[in-house]
Amino acid sequence: MNDILQGLVSAFWLVVTFDADLVEISLRSLQVSLSALVLASAIAIPLGTWLAIRRFRYRRATIALLNALMGLPPVVVGLIVYILLSRSGPFGVLGLLFTPTAMIIAQVIIITPLIASITHQAMRDLWADYHDLLISLNASKRDRIAALIMDGRRTLLTASLAGFGRAIGEVGAIMIVGGNIDNATRVLTTAIALETGKGDFALALALGFVLIALAIAVNVLIHVLSRTERAGRW
Repeated sequence: MNDILQGLVSAFWLVVTFDADLVEISLRSLQVSLSALVLASAIAIPLGTWLAIRRFRYRRATIALLNALMGLPPVVVGLIVYILLSRSGPFGVLGLLFTPTAMIIAQVIIITPLIASITHQAMRDLWADYHDLLISLNASKRDRIAALIMDGRRTLLTASLAGFGRAIGEVGAIMIVGGNIDNATRVLTTAIALETGKGDFALALALGFVLIALAIAVNVLIHVLSRTERAGRW
């Protein structure tokens, strides 16, 4: 019991004193996850909106596939990215394996279906409200997408935050493609796994505190934005 209390005290001290290793790992985690979020949102938000307003032959199958990809195991994504970026892979010449870039690629693949699916559901409801108006204005497909994105921006921000929450807590894929290299690719989740295995519970707990704080902050933002969105509709 004393060891646990001592570990908690040491972890708290590392957080309040802004331990150098803790700050470095936390900033790298934010850099990787935020970069992945920006790229994934740039792909997923227009895609989800386009699926909401566009009618084509295999639309339902495409939406079903998109929803299925939300449950894609991260370790499988990591394995696929590893094969593609390895020396014998088609993109091995780029030398991206075991770099933050490889980790960003893996996270983009993981969170893009999630953001796109939430976007599609939100934009589908908005399209039902705006369909007649936009058609009567003879708006182009690009203008329709832009109008829906602008009006549903709070919901889309919620979708992006959900993607960030999944990205920041991901461990399997980025462990495979990043290698958990000190001062290079070590992030919060991989560092927690490593430090726990080494028995350094103080640093592992401190990293866990930061990760929990980020998760709580994201969930609070999602809750606030959801309430704001509902209030705006009334």
